[in-house]
Amino acid sequence: MAWEDALSAYEKFEFEDGPWTRPVWRRGQGPAVIVIHEIPGLHPLVIRFADRVAEAGMTVFLPSLIGDPGRPVSGGYALKSMATAFCVRREFNVWRTGRTSPIADWLRALARKAHAECGGAGVGAVGMCFSGGFALAMMTEPAVVAPVLSQPSLPVPFGSRARGADIDVSPADLRCVKDRLEAEDLTVMGLRFRSDRFVPDARFETLKATFGDRFDPVELDDADAAPADMPPHSVLTLHLREDGPTKAAEQKVIDFFQRRTGA
Repeated sequence: MAWEDALSAYEKFEFEDGPWTRPVWRRGQGPAVIVIHEIPGLHPLVIRFADRVAEAGMTVFLPSLIGDPGRPVSGGYALKSMATAFCVRREFNVWRTGRTSPIADWLRALARKAHAECGGAGVGAVGMCFSGGFALAMMTEPAVVAPVLSQPSLPVPFGSRARGADIDVSPADLRCVKDRLEAEDLTVMGLRFRSDRFVPDARFETLKATFGDRFDPVELDDADAAPADMPPHSVLTLHLREDGPTKAAEQKVIDFFQRRTGA
């Protein structure tokens, strides 16, 4: 199937760093923003969000980490991608606390490349679902200045209070991020639906306790979500309404990227 037709407005390249090579799609002009997809993959609604970032005057980079780029979301596809991410891939920290997912190194290298090519004050990054914490871990790279954690779901919170409160970033990386936020007058944005079992209260409480007023939480009610075949979870994609609080959250993210990157 021609799923990649959804990416026809983008330029594709392969990016290699360390042990990993992944395809990346690029579109736009201006400072760089890296949009890291959710499960099941780089689906059309992630691309829709990226299109809006590009239209706001930024260059969007879309790495594909799992799944079939451009393929629409379905229940079976989501389950297959979850099994791949949780049981096969070693670059994602699914279960253990106090660790940064190894793929963060590759994403930091992508941010360096993007900043060198696109300029501006720095790079924005948004992670979604399993990749939510990746945007925070990327802050150890000086080029990254605008991290957004949309429904950060790793480590998987079920079966352990510690996992529910953890944020997929090692203590050393957290210290580095905290120091940068203070020294450079930066902030971190976080998005979630309050009822989301994948993003428990304890996870956002950890972010608030760690970063204080350097953390800007956007927490939404179920009534704010667009209807979908799953409970409210995907703030910027599946559950985004074209009006109301989720649309305001999307615009707040885009404004954040513009302001911090100098677009």
